[in-house]
Amino acid sequence: MQTGLNQLFLEVNFWELVKTSGTVTLAVLGTLMIASLSSWTIIFSKWSAFRRARNANLRFLRAFRKSTRLDAVAAATEQFRAAPLVVVFDFGYSEVCRQMAARGIIGNKPALERTLQIGMSEEISRLEQSMNWLATIATVSPFIGLFGTVVGIIDAFQQLALSGSTSMRTVAPGIAAALITTGVGLFAAIPAAVFYNYFGNAVKEMGARMDDFSLEFLNMTERNFEEPK
Repeated sequence: MQTGLNQLFLEVNFWELVKTSGTVTLAVLGTLMIASLSSWTIIFSKWSAFRRARNANLRFLRAFRKSTRLDAVAAATEQFRAAPLVVVFDFGYSEVCRQMAARGIIGNKPALERTLQIGMSEEISRLEQSMNWLATIATVSPFIGLFGTVVGIIDAFQQLALSGSTSMRTVAPGIAAALITTGVGLFAAIPAAVFYNYFGNAVKEMGARMDDFSLEFLNMTERNFEEPK
């Protein structure tokens, strides 16, 4: 019996099954293919963005550590606009300029620290853009595929009942067509889940880099503006 079933499924032309599937199954497959395409578009886009950000961070950090003055770093930031650290620097440098213009000294260090924190939060939010779609696709796609499978199997058994046949050959194509939606659902969900976790770890790493950089920024600020005359 098992050998017969295997032979039946091996003989199935899945493309023909898709073309002859019902409206619900086709709608499910179309939805899943759109979800998969969207997922891979986001994955390639985020992969490229994170790679550029890492490279730009390294180059900016080298330039920052070689410099001894904030104004010199500020003049060079346009070369490193892809670096998340530049955004944090811009927030911090703007606050330094405001305090120096108002009092001639850095008199409110907690305000500077809060400004750096705001810069980090905004940059982390930017890095996390579109990741919620990956999470949604990873979570929902298997259930959409399962819904298509359930509907397809119900339809297959209804056709079996209407035909009055008890042959497995009658119902096998319908079951095979139904199972396609589960496979496509997993095809859409698995890469989305894997890269959601990967990019989540990358964001955490970037956040740690920005935390460390904020400390270096505060150190340079103290050297530039708070040393005794």
